[in-house]
Amino acid sequence: MTSVLVIGAGIAGSAAAIALAKGGASVDVVEITPGGNAAGSGITLQGNALRVLRDLGVWDEVSAHGYGFDTIGIRAPDAGGTLLVEMDDARTGGPDLPSGMGMERPVLASILHEAAENAGAKLRFGVTASSLIQDESSVAVTFSDETIGRYDLVIGADGVRSWVRAAIGIDLTPRPTGMGIWRLVGPRPDSVTRTDLYYGGAGYIAGYCPTGVNSLYAYIVEEAQDRTCLTPEQRLGVMQGLAESYHGPWDDIKQHLDDPKAINYTWFETHVLEGPWHRGRVVLIGDAAHCCPPTVAQGGAQGLEDAIVLADMVLGANTIDDALLDDFTGRRLPRARAVVEASVQIGTWMLEHATDADVPGVMGRVAALVSEAP
Repeated sequence: MTSVLVIGAGIAGSAAAIALAKGGASVDVVEITPGGNAAGSGITLQGNALRVLRDLGVWDEVSAHGYGFDTIGIRAPDAGGTLLVEMDDARTGGPDLPSGMGMERPVLASILHEAAENAGAKLRFGVTASSLIQDESSVAVTFSDETIGRYDLVIGADGVRSWVRAAIGIDLTPRPTGMGIWRLVGPRPDSVTRTDLYYGGAGYIAGYCPTGVNSLYAYIVEEAQDRTCLTPEQRLGVMQGLAESYHGPWDDIKQHLDDPKAINYTWFETHVLEGPWHRGRVVLIGDAAHCCPPTVAQGGAQGLEDAIVLADMVLGANTIDDALLDDFTGRRLPRARAVVEASVQIGTWMLEHATDADVPGVMGRVAALVSEAP
């Protein structure tokens, strides 16, 4: 039986734990946040992400708690929020899955954590690794609670500022792309039944996504600014001011834009780890290896794909060695790189107010790419 430690119980780490435990591996998961608290507001899962969730056996739970949709709308930032285009979105997960689905991140996290435990993985929250010592056959791990363990494989799924990445000597710093995003969570009005995008107005993009029958998240993308000095009440005031540019369903959303705790502001960041995603028996997946700005809504999907591909390769191998993990990088890097580069390119065009930007062409190429099995 292969013994695996997963560091980080986010989307990618939890998915890896489910797949590996179902395949017969002995899996431990540690997550630094107490109780597995999931940061963020909502997440848009495109069809290729839903395909992985179905393969993991959690589709029934996900579909029951998320909000699926098959079309996307483009609206004008005018006084009526005029609907300019309504189109079918690409079914990148296949014809039997929705084109997209919105979910509350804490709800998705809870589903994945429960599935990992049901598969036999052992999850510990409020604990992380504090040292990794490798030899030819295993990795010795000391944890923050002073316990120790020894594993055949360690998976670093601990996010964009990965401790694991630094611990194995990889020097990679995410860079800001020049955009910042305001997000809010709130109740879903009847007028919000899918993702609609508004280009222009007070921000580069404004939009929303239903995350459940009674919930949504909405967002406005601006040029990145230092907002750290603002109080929660001041942040609410800024978002209220920006939101005044947007109408249609936004008018219904704004009626509930009154809770400072429901507002979040972050910068878009990006990186791609070129070359091997592993050192010895420690391998990186998800945001630890590649960070995709949300312009093409593929960050979570790419992490899920990493997880299921790695699990399949590990479970099918006789030994865990450099050749296996090099092959994993070779299989995943070109696809993840292409998705990240497409997302960054779209943002760059917006920042430069490019008149020759081919956003539909780029989005189409990404959809075609991720429609293929990972």
